[in-house]
Amino acid sequence: MEAEAAKLLGAGLAAVGAGLASLGVGNVFAKYLEGALRNPGAADGQQGRLFIGFAAAELLGLLAFVVAMILIFVA
Repeated sequence: MEAEAAKLLGAGLAAVGAGLASLGVGNVFAKYLEGALRNPGAADGQQGRLFIGFAAAELLGLLAFVVAMILIFVA
């Protein structure tokens, strides 16, 4: 396998992480809504954890995107 092909293959695999991050964000919000509908009184106390989970999932997606860009343009 040529070096250029391996670089692009690695970037494509790293970009999969960005797509999986969107699944993570959807899962975070789905579980929050599920819990809020079951116990509306506790929903306000869980909102901070909702945003922490959202930020963590987005961070991983952005990190995967940055790794893909580094593999394409720098390496």
